[in-house]
Amino acid sequence: MPSEIIIRKATANDCPRIMELVHELAVYERAPAEVTVTLDHFIESGFGPNPVWWSFVAEEDGVINGFALYYIRFSTWKGQRMYLEDILVTENARGRGLGKLLMDALIAEAQERNLSGIAWQVLEWNEPALNFYRKYNANFDPEWVNASIKTPNPSR
Repeated sequence: MPSEIIIRKATANDCPRIMELVHELAVYERAPAEVTVTLDHFIESGFGPNPVWWSFVAEEDGVINGFALYYIRFSTWKGQRMYLEDILVTENARGRGLGKLLMDALIAEAQERNLSGIAWQVLEWNEPALNFYRKYNANFDPEWVNASIKTPNPSR
């Protein structure tokens, strides 16, 4: 008997499980030591007085087996856009359509918020993700180079 899949907005109570999935993603992306955010900071950033991120979760039989976390960014060329920070379906739940349901929820949310589009990054070697995004006719831009700096803030 197929399990029931529910796509819903995340709550603060979902954060420990989302963080487990974030760690799973970091291991897959060969960077487990890069996850340094604390659970408290994660919860505060999504559910405190000034949330900066939102998320959908994919739940099967009461277990969160996937999530998609996003925030709103501003482009001086395009206006407000959704930035998809992470989307993950846990390895044992792949192939059942959870990723598509999460992506469809993101697209509907972007439309409802009247955003000009959705942007994200994907590792060039991650063929399963690239193939997934190709189904949405994603535009891959090889011209831009990622850049970042770290600021000292050991409490986060």
